Amino acid sequence: MKNKQEILLENENIEIELFLQAINMKFGYDFRNYGKAHIKRRVRHRLSVSDFKNISELINKILYDPVFYQEILQDLSITVTEMFRDPDFYLAVRKEVVALLKTYPFIKIWHAGCATGEEVYSMAILLKEEGLLKRSQVYATDFNQIALQKARSGIYPIGRIKEYTQNYQKSGGKASFSDYYNAHYESVILNESLKDNIVFADHNLVTDGVFGEMNLIICRNVMIYFDKDLQNRVIKLFYDSLVPGGFLCLGSKESLRFTEIANKFDVTTEKQKIYRKKFEAS
Repeated sequence: MKNKQEILLENENIEIELFLQAINMKFGYDFRNYGKAHIKRRVRHRLSVSDFKNISELINKILYDPVFYQEILQDLSITVTEMFRDPDFYLAVRKEVVALLKTYPFIKIWHAGCATGEEVYSMAILLKEEGLLKRSQVYATDFNQIALQKARSGIYPIGRIKEYTQNYQKSGGKASFSDYYNAHYESVILNESLKDNIVFADHNLVTDGVFGEMNLIICRNVMIYFDKDLQNRVIKLFYDSLVPGGFLCLGSKESLRFTEIANKFDVTTEKQKIYRKKFEAS
C-alpha cells in the first residue's frame, strides 16, 4: 500500500501532465519535453505565491484567463542572462571562431532562445570590434514575446553595468564598454547602431523548424531545461540549420557528447562548448 507521500507525489505528477497538456491544447505551447524537475519547481513556486490550493485550480485559471496565462508563460520561460555571460566563452569565440568567419563574404548568425537580448548585443559588440558586424545578419529568436520586446528595446538596468563592464573586459573587449550605451536615469540604452544587423523574431525550438543556413548558431543554457529526447531533436534542428563548417555554441553545462549526432561535429573547444559541423565526405 502506498503511503501518503507517495500518493501526493503521484497526484502531483498526474496534475503536472494535465497542466502541460492544457497549455499545449489551448495555446499551442508545448512544454511536455521540458525537464520535469524544472517544471515542478516553477509550478510549485507559482502555488506558493498564489491562493491556489492545487495544480487543478491552476489549470482552470489558465483555461479561462489569458492574462494569467501570460504570467505562467513567464514562469516557465528561461530568461536568466547577462551581457558577456561567461566571458571565457566570448574570448574563445574571438580566438577560435572569428578568423574562420572572416573568410566568408557574408555571415548569418542565429541566436536561439535569446531571452531579453543581453547576449545578442554582446555578440554584436564582439562582431563590431572584429570588423564583422556590417557583413553579418543576426537572427535573435525566442517564443516569449515579453522577453523579445525587452530585447528589441535594448534598455537594461543601470545597476548591472559594473558587472557587465567587468564581463566585457574579461571577454577580450577592445574598447571601453561605455562606448556602447548611454545612461538615462536608472537605465542604460544600448547604441541603436548595434541593432542595425539584428532581426528579432518569434521562434519556438520545440515546435518550429529549420532556421536558414547559418554560419554560427548560439544557444546557451537553454537545453539544460529539456529532456533527452527534446535535446536530440533540437540538436538535429541546429545541425540542419548550419552550413557545412558552421559553428554551434552551447552553454557551460551542455554538451554534444551524449547526443545522437555528436559524431557529425568536430570539437573546437570542449571547455567552452564550441563545435563545428563536419564537411560531408564527397
